[in-house]
Amino acid sequence: MKKTIWLVLLIINCQLLIINSAKAQDSSRLQISLLTCTPGEELYSTFGHSAYRVIDSNSVTDIVYNYGTFNFDDDGFYLKFIRGKLLYYVSAENFRDFKNTYQSTNRGMTEQVLNLTGPEKKTIQHFLNENLKEENKYYKYDFFFDNCTTRLRDILKKEHDSAFCKKAVMPVGSRFRQAIHEYLDKNGKDWSKLGIDILLGQPCDAVMSAEQMQFLPDNLMKSLDSSNANNQLVLHEANLYPIQNDGNSRSLFTPLLVFSILFLGIVLIGLMKNKSDSNRIARAFLQGFDGIFFFLTGALGVVLVLMWTATDHSMCKNNFNLLWAWPAHFIMAFFVNSKKNWVKKYFGFTALALILVLLAWFFLPQQMNTGLIPVVLLLIYRSAAKYFA
Repeated sequence: MKKTIWLVLLIINCQLLIINSAKAQDSSRLQISLLTCTPGEELYSTFGHSAYRVIDSNSVTDIVYNYGTFNFDDDGFYLKFIRGKLLYYVSAENFRDFKNTYQSTNRGMTEQVLNLTGPEKKTIQHFLNENLKEENKYYKYDFFFDNCTTRLRDILKKEHDSAFCKKAVMPVGSRFRQAIHEYLDKNGKDWSKLGIDILLGQPCDAVMSAEQMQFLPDNLMKSLDSSNANNQLVLHEANLYPIQNDGNSRSLFTPLLVFSILFLGIVLIGLMKNKSDSNRIARAFLQGFDGIFFFLTGALGVVLVLMWTATDHSMCKNNFNLLWAWPAHFIMAFFVNSKKNWVKKYFGFTALALILVLLAWFFLPQQMNTGLIPVVLLLIYRSAAKYFA
């Protein structure tokens, strides 16, 4: 019995010595945390946000370092954004102000206090402060590979350990497009999802590595949690601002429904059209519609080509939406009502080619948005009508 008591006391004493030794080694009086904020209503906030919080007991400061800052007043802001050349920068603000901003928009916030040594904390704090300098703070933002979350991951990976980057927090084989679809579906952003699926090409369907999954704030948070099985990277976790998530109501008017109604409406008008004078309005409407429809489709194709070739957006390359959004339609729209033989052959070829595209729709290397199927059917229908006119 006495041996057991002495053994217990010895174990407790050893643990106290380890704790005291750790405290003695960490004289930095710093606490560094990862803040993970829930998604917001706006598209740019749909995927959440990450930032570092640094509490310095020596200088009595509580600062948040935010790599997701950009300037709307920047010269040529929209052109730079479209071309993928917009510069983001790191900014610092008081934690209370940062938290109030997210509370005002009802966005939750989770804090993970990181288990770092004193020297590691000092090194990270110094690095963050150096990044605040005008000559260091700017970087070219990339949503998938260099954003406000990956910057934090890379700092921790460099200054502490990269073990947390090696465990997947999504099913093996998950793709970039699937990852962003999860958030867009959850927030009921069907039209935003359509636009993103049109602009992002085949590279977005690449399989993510465990580290690449961490481009999303929630995934980095989960990675840090999962690392605790080995090295206790997170000392403790707290929900700083819990929210009641009632879920986002989905609109009934999804792209698939709206475009299906458009397709059926045009087909009905086409059935009304004949050579009698009583239906001149239907014929005139279809002639005007065809010109606008093919012009817009061609204009979209031109945009996709420019996004592929004239921007720094790597995910916009190899875009299979060009199989249906032909840039040539941009010119052919001006000849859409011509009876010339070469014009008819063009639209006949268009109809046949798009039928093949539709048959291969679900087998292409790029995941295509199903909301576009009625659009492709409409292109086939109006092209065939022009050929047989």
